Amino acid sequence: MTIEKVIVLGGESNFSSTLENYLRRSRYEVASASSIASARRHLDKDNFDLIFLDPVLPDGSGMDFLKEILALPQKPLAVITTGSGTIESAVECIKNGAFDYLIRPFSDEQIGITLRKAEDFVRLVRVNRLLSQEAEESEHTLLGNSQDMEDLHQLIRKVARTNATVLIQGESGTGKEAIARAIYRQSPRARAPFIKVNCAAIPENLIESEFFGHEKGAFTGALNKREGRFELAHGGTILLDEISEISPSLQAKLLRVLQEREFERVGGNRTIKVDVRVIATTNRNLEQSIERKEFRQDLYFRLNVVPILVAPLRERREDVILLKKEFMRRFSRRHGITVKGITDEARQILINYSWPGNVRELQNVIERAVILCGTNGMLEMGNLGLSILKAVSGITSASAKDLKDLEMASPAGGVRTLAEIERRHILSTLQHCQGNRTHAARLLEVSIRTLRNKLQEYKEALPSGEESARLSFA
Repeated sequence: MTIEKVIVLGGESNFSSTLENYLRRSRYEVASASSIASARRHLDKDNFDLIFLDPVLPDGSGMDFLKEILALPQKPLAVITTGSGTIESAVECIKNGAFDYLIRPFSDEQIGITLRKAEDFVRLVRVNRLLSQEAEESEHTLLGNSQDMEDLHQLIRKVARTNATVLIQGESGTGKEAIARAIYRQSPRARAPFIKVNCAAIPENLIESEFFGHEKGAFTGALNKREGRFELAHGGTILLDEISEISPSLQAKLLRVLQEREFERVGGNRTIKVDVRVIATTNRNLEQSIERKEFRQDLYFRLNVVPILVAPLRERREDVILLKKEFMRRFSRRHGITVKGITDEARQILINYSWPGNVRELQNVIERAVILCGTNGMLEMGNLGLSILKAVSGITSASAKDLKDLEMASPAGGVRTLAEIERRHILSTLQHCQGNRTHAARLLEVSIRTLRNKLQEYKEALPSGEESARLSFA
């Protein structure tokens, strides 16, 4: 239930009493107010989700009080209740911010309809605050024509149509969140909320509140009641990203939710029941974490109903070129840069590289390469970044062709050494950043100190000439 606390503010005591009784029978917490002053006192003490408001009150205008309500940081939905309504006045109330308009006397059925509409509206608003964009990035991390990817897509289709809990394991950057979203989109819950919780990014003292919510005054700084992620995911799916990062004490509370589908908010005593599908991800080996007493074995068994193990990119190199093509298309459009293609040398480096950061690293490398692309519209070796060039050049088992691919023909017909490629890459990046060393260091993925030292080397080695004159080494 997203609406819990309701104020009934009315001038007619009989009507107010009847409405309050109906709301209490429907298990809402009801506060009674016969004046604007008493309603203000309730709002000062607690947060309310809904207020039934009579336009005519003994100490002022209900419509003026409506404007006051709408200015509150935690404003309740307002339903105007009047004994002498017209279409014109109803339209005016809605324009002024009222959620609904009821003319007395009204039936229990009419009140029920208003309450259900308010429940749906509040849930939609609160879920939308949390929903991250359906990022196209996550869509394309599942691209691939390798056997691993075909098997993965087949497994997703089978799992999606069930309500089974899923545990997705794999290295960082392999697309675990994208797999979770794919399961959600293909499931019967696809029209219900999809709520993500990044367990690694939330401080330990706040994560319980993020999971289960809190009541007003539950702890210092809890100025308002707040629904937790499990509550907002009711009817839908919750993604517990990097589940291995939560503390043992919270693991025990999470186990209860998985078993009983119920919990209490922090600082509260009312049991809240939820219907959610749980998908969890981790980049750790949970069986080893269990041996080290870092993760509960019973929680692992509850999560590991359907295990999905994601292969790293180095084990499916045939997918690299397909992903590269899609990332080139996306980032050229995003940054307004025309990209015609990629050189054979750069393509071979992408295939040979081990991709410790997996698909996320490939995505970042291609975005940087697109940004640094020259006027010829071709992504070249020098656009890929120093770490990749050095890593590939250090492969001792490289074939003669692979070694040849690490060379670049110079304008004079000779070859450029790796040091020269590095130097030109640094200088062209600095030029692209209009001399901003901080920005250039970020693109190059080196510290500002390393960049400064490199520039000092080039300053000492280069005589005055076109390149040194064009770039400032001061």
